[in-house]
Amino acid sequence: MESIIRINNAADISVIVLYFLIVLAVGLWAMYSTNRGTVGGFFLAGRSMVWWPIGASLFASNIGSGHFVGIAGTAAAGGIAIGGYEWNALIFVVILGWIFVPIYIKAGVVTMPEYLRKRFGGKRIQVYLSVLSLIIYVFTKISADIFSGAVFIQLAIGLNLYLAIIILLAITALYTITGGLAAVIYTDTLQTFIMVLGSFILMGFAFAEVGGYEAFMQKYMAAIPSNVSYGGTEVDPACYTPRSDAFHIFRDPISGDLPWPGLIFGLSILAMWYWCTDQVIVQRCLSGKNMSHVKAGCIVCGYLKLLPMFIIVMPGMISRILYTDVVACVVPEVCQRYCGTSVGCTNIAYPKLVVELMPNGLRGLMLSVMLASLMSSLTSIFNSASTLFTMDIYTKIRTRPSEKELMLAGRAFMLLLIGISIAWVPVVQSAQSGQLFDYIQSITSYLGPPIAAVFLLGIFCKRVNEQGAFWGLIIGLLAGLGRMISEFAYGTGSCVAPSNCPFIICGIHYLYFALILFGVSAIVILAVSFMTKPIPDVHLYRLCWALRHSKEERIDLDADEEQDRADEKDDESVNEENQEDPGCCRKAYNWFCGLDQQKAPKLSKEEEEALKKKLTDTSEVPLWRNIVNINGIILLTVAVFCHAYFA
Repeated sequence: MESIIRINNAADISVIVLYFLIVLAVGLWAMYSTNRGTVGGFFLAGRSMVWWPIGASLFASNIGSGHFVGIAGTAAAGGIAIGGYEWNALIFVVILGWIFVPIYIKAGVVTMPEYLRKRFGGKRIQVYLSVLSLIIYVFTKISADIFSGAVFIQLAIGLNLYLAIIILLAITALYTITGGLAAVIYTDTLQTFIMVLGSFILMGFAFAEVGGYEAFMQKYMAAIPSNVSYGGTEVDPACYTPRSDAFHIFRDPISGDLPWPGLIFGLSILAMWYWCTDQVIVQRCLSGKNMSHVKAGCIVCGYLKLLPMFIIVMPGMISRILYTDVVACVVPEVCQRYCGTSVGCTNIAYPKLVVELMPNGLRGLMLSVMLASLMSSLTSIFNSASTLFTMDIYTKIRTRPSEKELMLAGRAFMLLLIGISIAWVPVVQSAQSGQLFDYIQSITSYLGPPIAAVFLLGIFCKRVNEQGAFWGLIIGLLAGLGRMISEFAYGTGSCVAPSNCPFIICGIHYLYFALILFGVSAIVILAVSFMTKPIPDVHLYRLCWALRHSKEERIDLDADEEQDRADEKDDESVNEENQEDPGCCRKAYNWFCGLDQQKAPKLSKEEEEALKKKLTDTSEVPLWRNIVNINGIILLTVAVFCHAYFA
């Protein structure tokens, strides 16, 4: 790799150091001021969040450094269509806040698999979903984010890749493991602010450099690399000339790189899986004070999601204009020299822009933005993954854990996750090149649709039962894995050297494949459900859309287990009263890790009922309800307008 301007001036370094100090301060403040000694406090921020941190945190958890590297790279290669990915979310945050979250809150759940257990009964779906979500986290989100963050650090500071990763993870882990969800949500809010500010400044510099929007459109179409032949062979012009439809979101359904039916329907299925059923996102919403705050948070996130088209996608394309030979290289040897992979260098589009264009001091700010987005998405994922593990998997292994044991298990699991993620980086490094963003998207489109089908049908069709859901998930998983494994076995190839995977397996675009997979899963779920016994309504009150307003007592399908657990808790509390006071060092350690729960007063049955009622309450003040509803409608209108304008 060519050596680039290192960050070696006082201004940049002091900005970065200052930035990290502020983040740690915010994290420690959140740690000090919130209740994280209980499972609800650590994992759900004590259900006390207001609307603006929810919205900012949703946005920050979604936009990782993988977005800055991957989306800008794809945009440099193929134009603005990738921005449609971001705008699709505008519609789904509204669906999340108005349809899905009220059901989850009424059900009184902490994790998504827990909802499925209440809705369908049995343990196998819950365990299946927890394990699958953890696998998806490690293989797509964590490793891709770590990799792209490391690309950045490598470009800017010239540290060894692994050293950079370990330093990053150490800081991240420090405040996630100790601070719980409240620390994560507040630091996310700070980082969203810095991320948006920094990338706006960079957008300004980039457009100034190109000479405005009109010039940008002309110059992008003419950004062709100078070196296009190697070893006497000419590279096919289709590989290096910008696409003729580069400035359209909707592209030809058969020959387009992101076909429009796939972008409207296939992507909606992935968006529903990601925005409405994914632990990372839903957990942010469940921490809201009341329903109006959750909806307002979703709207804030929706408006923020308008920005990536302008602050990530277009700068990525400008990077191709300014550094055509590097970013748009096609000759394998040349690419190897510029960025260390032979398939293409679009991944370095955004980092290159930052390192070359920004003045001293601001360059440090942008690097901190990258680290911020990396850390915020990592902390979110670590927190959610450990929630999944402790609530859904660990409680199956140990039937009677105390709160303290659950907290320790969650933190130990985070450390394990960090280890696995570091070990997986070389794999992502080799699956690098144009494949980073495609790698994430294709894995989600092979594994996500069956989960989306189960949640959608589980909420809207009360006839669906456990057998149907389980077989739908299994058959969907087998189909998706079949496609995924064969694709990785053949390799995805590049334009210069295409892969020889048979058309029947790899020829179908992954967005179309997501549609087909969703359809197949849904048919299996419905068919099996209608052949087996339905679940009586008494188990479904307030778990489905049709029964969402019923006032009757719900008998949970897992009621016997819950009762056993409650009895054990009573025995435990008797044992805990006889323990002696800890010493000073022990107290400090307990405080740092949030284990020093002040013994909460034992609640009577009536108080417990009242608390449960408060936590599962979705009522809203009419005035605020109307205000968020009107804003929701405005947001949907904006979404439609944006799609139409750039179509």
